[in-house]
Amino acid sequence: MATKTPSDAVKHIHYLATALKAPRITEAAARLADQARDAGWTHEDYLAAVLEREVSARNASGAELRIRAAGFPARKMLEDFDWDAQPAVRQQLGSLASGGFLTEARNVVLLGPPGTGKTHLATALGIVAARHGHRVLFATATDWVTRLTDAHRQGRLPQELARLRRYGLVIVDEVGYLPFEQDAANLFFQLVSSRYEHASLVLTSNLPFSGWGGVFGDQAVAAAMIDRIVHHADVLTLKGASYRLRGRGVDSLPSIRTTTDDGPN
Repeated sequence: MATKTPSDAVKHIHYLATALKAPRITEAAARLADQARDAGWTHEDYLAAVLEREVSARNASGAELRIRAAGFPARKMLEDFDWDAQPAVRQQLGSLASGGFLTEARNVVLLGPPGTGKTHLATALGIVAARHGHRVLFATATDWVTRLTDAHRQGRLPQELARLRRYGLVIVDEVGYLPFEQDAANLFFQLVSSRYEHASLVLTSNLPFSGWGGVFGDQAVAAAMIDRIVHHADVLTLKGASYRLRGRGVDSLPSIRTTTDDGPN
């Protein structure tokens, strides 16, 4: 076999990279060739370095696609969070940032008043999950119920729940902002049950668990749901005033009621 010139070798690498649908290999091979020669790398070292660049690029590209598909309302990162306002949860969030809770099918529950950063942190954990290779879906509790109701009406609820189990993380934002009717509460319970010990949930709520009975209209359903959620979960409580009120001359929001009265006060 005739000896290939460097130019021929580059062309052949380009052909092979195209055939493998890995075009970045051509650039990495050319960029690292001189470095490999100067440093006296072995053939194995050079090959490993080239392939490592390709894998890193693919992972970054895949993470970006997963982030875009998740349905986040905005892109929020842990490093952008105002930790001075919530110092008590910083260590817990730091541990969660490793993504280990996802492989253990653990849940994360963020409780606290409006405007304390619950959605920011839920989104940031979702981006962490996407970067660790997990598919993620984000929606409000109301939107999830609408989605499940549509599937139920079309007779494909079991298939929808099975499909959602293939997502490493489902984020449910704003549990408790609006009460659920009985049918909606039952559907939400099925979502929680279907993921129990299979895949992770991140939930945010402006209510403590003691107020969830009023949201779901049934203390027994709420208790069973909470039991499954917190069995394998990190529960973080955020405190303080809404960041949206800073500099507005408003010190606090009205208290959140966890029970309903028969008539007006």
